[in-house]
Amino acid sequence: MNDLVRFGVSMSPTLFDRFNRIIEKKGYTNRSEAIRDLIRDIIVQEEWKASEKEAIASLTIVYDHDVRGVNDKLTDLQHHFHGNVISSMHVHLDEHNCMEVLVLRGKTKDIKKISDILISSRGVKHGKLVMTSIGKGL
Repeated sequence: MNDLVRFGVSMSPTLFDRFNRIIEKKGYTNRSEAIRDLIRDIIVQEEWKASEKEAIASLTIVYDHDVRGVNDKLTDLQHHFHGNVISSMHVHLDEHNCMEVLVLRGKTKDIKKISDILISSRGVKHGKLVMTSIGKGL
């Protein structure tokens, strides 16, 4: 970061005060890093709009393991998409509910498709896909 570009930002005092409170609450040491993170987030969102872009994501699902066949179906799907499922973690939440966290890598369109299939599986109570970047160019 030897070469930096400096620019000014104009905003209302109310917006400025809210921004300062948020970055202080989150622990940023300066506004510049907070603004850089906001810009990176926008870049990642744009990358996910490109269906052929290489990306990485985490998928968290909560499901009722008492639903007949749900364990086998989720495992079979993960094996079917073995090229995209980098890692998985299984957690027993209570006597009926389990959580799985999967790390998925591949083209954005493939990650979305795999996530939709897993989340819509019978027995899955909730699922959430968190998309991010592989970090190149950020």
